[in-house]
Amino acid sequence: MGYLPTGGFVRADTLELLDLGGRVVHIPLNEVKMVSFVRDFNTADGVNPERFARKTFPARPRAEGLWIRCVLQDDEVLEGLAPLDLSLAEGFTEDKGIQMAPPDVRGNVLRLFVPSAAMKSMEILAVVTTPSRKKTVTLAATADDQPDLFADLGPDSPLH
Repeated sequence: MGYLPTGGFVRADTLELLDLGGRVVHIPLNEVKMVSFVRDFNTADGVNPERFARKTFPARPRAEGLWIRCVLQDDEVLEGLAPLDLSLAEGFTEDKGIQMAPPDVRGNVLRLFVPSAAMKSMEILAVVTTPSRKKTVTLAATADDQPDLFADLGPDSPLH
């Protein structure tokens, strides 16, 4: 257990972690299965505070994002929502993995980082967006509400 910044925590194929004692620990990235960013270390479960209630979505996610399914090297299936921006590509180049929100947003785990080396496969199941909101249609003003645009034109005007 320890602390990580939100990004840029992988350097030279190692994970730089600040442990609970305040020491920087270097963990080889190929030994990391996943990193769980948790709300609190002081949960009732001191041994495994990153325990998941669910690892996959029971139905289509409601939040916006890329619905991703990863099959890890030990054949564990893990799903999450990655942002709908370039951070997915940046994550693979900078952090050598993917960051995503877990299916159980009410649990202790806020975000996950799964290194590329820990994945057997990854697929994008869907691009989840919010439905477009219906636009309010304003009706044109009635003839009584609009002034006569051509009132100043004389009878000889070609527009009359």
